[in-house]
Amino acid sequence: MEKQVLFNDNMRFEHQQWKRELIFWKDELISFNNRLSELVTRWEDKKNLTQLSQYQNQFIIHGGVIEDLEETIEKHEMRIVGRSKTGIDALDIQLAKQHIEFRNHIETQREIYAELKKKFFRFLEKYL
Repeated sequence: MEKQVLFNDNMRFEHQQWKRELIFWKDELISFNNRLSELVTRWEDKKNLTQLSQYQNQFIIHGGVIEDLEETIEKHEMRIVGRSKTGIDALDIQLAKQHIEFRNHIETQREIYAELKKKFFRFLEKYL
């Protein structure tokens, strides 16, 4: 098995992709919350309102996760910039390991978020 080498530029490029993805998720959450607000004013059924409340809570939680992900990316980015300013070209194994772990974390969060959206859309289809 060939070992993968992560260059600073490649990690920074991936950070930029993740940042754009997180911005998109935040925009979607705004739309979803706006949709929830519309539905709350229309519905009186307690079961539906309870489900809306549960989705609202999940959207709030996911918004917090997005903020945590953004903070982690920023910290990682600052570490890369710090190394670049010192002129150190040597491979930072710990930095690369953290990047790979974070990539796995992002991929997991992407799956969780996709599942949440799928359930929310199915809920809307069922009750609208």
